[in-house]
Amino acid sequence: MAVKPLEDRVLVKPVEKESVTSSGLYLPESSKEKPIHGTVVAVGPGKRLDNGNLASMSVTVVYASYAGTEVEVNGESHLVMRESDLLGIMN
Repeated sequence: MAVKPLEDRVLVKPVEKESVTSSGLYLPESSKEKPIHGTVVAVGPGKRLDNGNLASMSVTVVYASYAGTEVEVNGESHLVMRESDLLGIMN
């Protein structure tokens, strides 16, 4: 199944944090933080402005902790969020 985001929405695959610390301790699921960065999978064409033109998309990959709506695509968890929910580029 393919997902094509609408307007200024972006499809992001969150990057999960490691479940083992550098010292070899396993972290329980309850102690893990919610991912705040991911890989952009698809983008919409952009938001329609009041004058009828499309605003260009500037895609980023760092987002707020509870941003977006979780969807499942081909058995994998993804987030669909507005471009304005994205915070910056992670290098």
